Amino acid sequence: MSFCCGASTIGFIGSYRKHSVMVHQIPLLWCPVCHVVEVHPAVREEFELVVEYAREDRVREVTLRETITPDLIEEWKEYGISFQENDDLEPVLREQIDHSLDLLRVSKILGDAEWGEELKHRLKVLTNRLQKMEQQKEGSM
Repeated sequence: MSFCCGASTIGFIGSYRKHSVMVHQIPLLWCPVCHVVEVHPAVREEFELVVEYAREDRVREVTLRETITPDLIEEWKEYGISFQENDDLEPVLREQIDHSLDLLRVSKILGDAEWGEELKHRLKVLTNRLQKMEQQKEGSM
């Protein structure tokens, strides 16, 4: 599982700029707490090569994968990452909240107060984000 600032990351397919090259259709990892985005470890080397070749050819935009199959997504999920497969972030946020609650229970058993505080902060951020999302849904009805 990939972590950032004590939070597990969420996988998704998106676009990412490195140097002057925009790469599309790439699996990325996103931290829902501090908003850091990075390239998924399963394609990091391939991504670096594509960027290098694009820079040499002076190409500004490229696509990493023309087709993303369910098998590829399953392979990327093997890293133990929540993966957002469509535009609905709510199920992923709920999964992240459940996971954080489980970890908070472990931190209490271990007596790790510092980790517990980090998890409480993460839960607060995730819960606020979920509440805003629910309010937006209610407002659009």
